[in-house]
Amino acid sequence: MTVERDVMEYDVVVVGAGPAGLAAACRLKQIAEEAGKEINVCVVEKGSEVGAHILSGAVFEPRALDELFPDWKDRGAPLNAPVVRDDVYLFRSETAATKLPNLFVPKTMHNEGNYIISLGNLCRWLGEQAEALGVEIYPGFAAQDAIIEDGIVRGIVTGDLGVDREGKPKEGAYTPGMELRAKYTLFAEGCRGHIGKRLLEQYNLREGVDPQHFGIGLKELWEIDPAKHEKGLVVHGAGWPLDDANPGGSFLYHLEDNMVVVGLIVDLSYTNPFLSPFDEFQRFKHHPVIKQYLEGGKRVSYGARAITKGGYNSLPKMVFPGGALIGCDLGTLNFAKIKGSHTAMKSGMLAAEAVAEKLAGGAEGGDVVSAYPEKFKASWLSDELFRSRNFGPAIHKYGVLLGGAFNYLDQNWFGGKLPLTLHDTKPDHECLKKAAESKRITYAKPDGKLSFDKLSSVFLSSTNHEEDQPIHLTLKDPSIPIDKNLPLYDEPAQRYCPAGVYEVVDADNGGKRFQINAQNCVHCKTCDIKDPAQNIVWIAPEGSGGPNYPNM
Repeated sequence: MTVERDVMEYDVVVVGAGPAGLAAACRLKQIAEEAGKEINVCVVEKGSEVGAHILSGAVFEPRALDELFPDWKDRGAPLNAPVVRDDVYLFRSETAATKLPNLFVPKTMHNEGNYIISLGNLCRWLGEQAEALGVEIYPGFAAQDAIIEDGIVRGIVTGDLGVDREGKPKEGAYTPGMELRAKYTLFAEGCRGHIGKRLLEQYNLREGVDPQHFGIGLKELWEIDPAKHEKGLVVHGAGWPLDDANPGGSFLYHLEDNMVVVGLIVDLSYTNPFLSPFDEFQRFKHHPVIKQYLEGGKRVSYGARAITKGGYNSLPKMVFPGGALIGCDLGTLNFAKIKGSHTAMKSGMLAAEAVAEKLAGGAEGGDVVSAYPEKFKASWLSDELFRSRNFGPAIHKYGVLLGGAFNYLDQNWFGGKLPLTLHDTKPDHECLKKAAESKRITYAKPDGKLSFDKLSSVFLSSTNHEEDQPIHLTLKDPSIPIDKNLPLYDEPAQRYCPAGVYEVVDADNGGKRFQINAQNCVHCKTCDIKDPAQNIVWIAPEGSGGPNYPNM
C-alpha cells in the first residue's frame, strides 16, 4: 500500500532532544543569528515532552555549557547543587566497605567545579533556549527510519499513528507519519539509537575500530530525612554486589531539597546469565553505606537506560552522505569520569559548526560534512576521550583492584598519556557463559522499604504505550528464545530486562512460550544489546510512548 505523507523541508533535522541534539540545534541558530542569516532547524523527539525519556546520574561538568551559553546562570539553568565532596568506596561485601583516600582516587573522578543535576530538567531548559532561538521542536513524534536516496540521507520519516497490532490503520484514528526532509540530518538518539544502529551497518562506519561496549544504568530518586541530607555530596563505589567477572559501579548523589539519586551501573559484558541487574541494584541499597541515607526515606521515581561506554577506541566514523552521528549515537561518553553530557553537547556543537559552514557556502546538502571529524579531532573533546581510552579496558582485563591501580597511575601520574593503548575486542553479547557453567543467583524478596519489585518500579516511571499497537520489540527468529537461548542460557532476557518485559511462561501444549510485555518497556535498549543471539531488534513505538521521567 502506497502511503501519502506530508512533507516538511528544513536545512537541518535533528533526531533526539537530548543534550547533544539540543546543543546542536542551539548552536546552529546562534551561528545563523551572528551571521544575519536563516538556518531552519527542526528537532524531533519520541518522548511525550522534552526530557521525558532522559535518564542520567548525573554529575554534570559545565565546560560545554559555558561555551554554548556563557550566561547560563543568568538564564536560570537548573544547576543548583555544586559538588562539595567526593566519597569513593570499595565495597568488599554486603556489610563491609573501605573509603579510599582522595590521594588514591583517579583524577577523573574528582568533581570540584561540577554540579549534581537532573539531566531531564537541564534538557527541558535547553529546549526552552532552543525554541527562543527559533528552533522547531516536535515532541511525541518518533523518527522511525532514515530517508535514503541514492546512498544519501535526505531526512527521516516519523512513525505512523493509530495503527493496530497487525499493522493495519485503525478506523478514524490513523495518521501517517511525515517526511521531514533536510539538507543535513544529525542523529542524537542516545545509546543504541535504532536508526543510528542501521546507519552504522549501512555505511560500514565501525570498520577498523574496537567493538562498542555498553552498560545498563539503573536509577532511583529518593526524598530523604533532612538530617541525613548533605547537598552536593557525591558517593561513588566499585565492588560488591558485582565482581570482576560481572563488573560495574555505583553512585549516590545529594541534590537540592532533600532529594538524592541512587544507582547501579552494570557492564553489559557480564558473564553470568543468571545475573539480574535490577535485583543487584535492589540488594545494593541494603549496604550500610547506602542504607544510612535511604532508610526512612521515600522512593519517588525509577528508571533504567543503557549507556555507551566504549570511548575513544570504539568511536566509529562520524559522517556519511547527508548526515552525522552525535552524542551517544556516536559514543562520546567519558567512562573514566562517568560523564557523557558535556561531551555529548560538545559533539553536537562541533557538528553544528561544521554544518553551518557548509550552509554558509551555499551547499545544497547530501554531501559528507568532513569538517566535523576534523573539528572533533582538534577539540578538547577528542583529547579528553583519548586520555581516558584505557580506563574501561583496564577494568575488564585486570579487575577492580589491579585495573583501578593501573588507572590511578595512568590518570594521576601520566595524565592519560601512557605510551600504550589497551583494547577490549570482545562484544558484550558474546560474554555470557552457558547456564550449565554458571552459578545460579538467589535474590532475596524485596522488603518494600529499601528494595522493590520490577512492576511497582515500572509504575513509578510512568511508562505507558498504546496497547493495540505493533509490538516494538521484534524478533528476527521467534523460535530462538525457547529453542536456543532457554537451553543454553536459561533465556537471560527474563533477567537482564529491568522492566519485566520478557517472560518464559507455560504454553498450552505443555512446553514453554516466550512472552513479550511490551507495555512495560522503559526504552533502555538492553535487550537489543545483550541478547546473545542478537535476535531482539528494538524499533520505535508510537510517539509519546514509553517512560515519562520527572526530574531524572
